[in-house]
Amino acid sequence: MKSAVIVFPGSNCDRDAAMAIEKVTGTAPAIVWHQDSELPEDTDFVMLPGGFSYGDYLRCGAMAGVSRIIPAIKTHAAAGKPLLGVCNGFQILIETGLLPGALMRNASLHFVCEKAPLRVENANTQFTSGYATNREIVIPVAHHDGNYFADEATLDALEGDGRVLFRYGNNPNGSARDIAGISNERGNVMGMMPHPERAIDADHGGTDGLALFESLLGSA
Repeated sequence: MKSAVIVFPGSNCDRDAAMAIEKVTGTAPAIVWHQDSELPEDTDFVMLPGGFSYGDYLRCGAMAGVSRIIPAIKTHAAAGKPLLGVCNGFQILIETGLLPGALMRNASLHFVCEKAPLRVENANTQFTSGYATNREIVIPVAHHDGNYFADEATLDALEGDGRVLFRYGNNPNGSARDIAGISNERGNVMGMMPHPERAIDADHGGTDGLALFESLLGSA
């Protein structure tokens, strides 16, 4: 599987994302600068990593959402190919309209950096097939604007369609219905605030994120 990690000014988890992908596939992903207008030919999987694109000087992810690479990413998603956005990447997916809702300032108004207990809500997806539904895992979070919000109709649709993939066990940011990760209607685009790429090595605190990459990249 050919993969690509998109780098924006202020991305700070691009290397972690690349290492997670290489650990599972044995092949390093292409590193694509946000001002490139095309993805490498035959790219199968794209990841938008965490960080603070453009320093979060405007609304988080808003400026990244109009980068030159975005049309190619939308074309990738429209073709049904998997696309994962983590933390700032999740914010970018929302700003580009690839996922519904909004990510607001944490309810505490403070930056949160901690290990977050999560529950796998739906293991019948290409992102979560390496887990069991209702499995409890621990994945780190590190964000200031991770408070997921959507109107009640959207939240009900997400719940009813099985598109809430991860839920917080101890909500660190005030997200509606404890939502930590969601997918689009087609099931090929997923965004989550916790960082699975930071939980792939026991020596660095845990391996609960590894199954997500194994699910996606065919090793689960």
